[in-house]
Amino acid sequence: MKRLAYALVLMLAGAGLHALAQQKPAPGGYIIETDAQVAKEEPGTHNGGGQTIGYSFFAKVPKLKLIFRKRALKPGSGIGLHEQKEDEIYYVLSGRGQMTLDGKTVDVTPGTAILTRTGSSHSLKQVGSEDLVILINYEVEPKN
Repeated sequence: MKRLAYALVLMLAGAGLHALAQQKPAPGGYIIETDAQVAKEEPGTHNGGGQTIGYSFFAKVPKLKLIFRKRALKPGSGIGLHEQKEDEIYYVLSGRGQMTLDGKTVDVTPGTAILTRTGSSHSLKQVGSEDLVILINYEVEPKN
């Protein structure tokens, strides 16, 4: 009788462990931020000159490897020439610009995506009468 009870306990424990193993992990949640919450007037980065509005989304989220920014470059402003430390993606939402990539200048317009690789150099200058609005995305070591 004791063996039967012991076997029954083991079967129930095994069934319970199997049920736990089949459960989905708890959802990780989400964070919503808006332009108005994160907008900050800033000079052109990397000594690019002029005025911009930077939008650093999720900058205060711990352990996040992904940088996701939007930047509106006002007429005459830019992002100064700098060497890339990690792969970085630029995406043009609106306006026009001229981007210098490893010494070669190209025009960028809405719908243009640019991947700058580690070790390359680039700069970006707003041209025309309307703001040049871009998204910028890259990975970093997460902050705790």
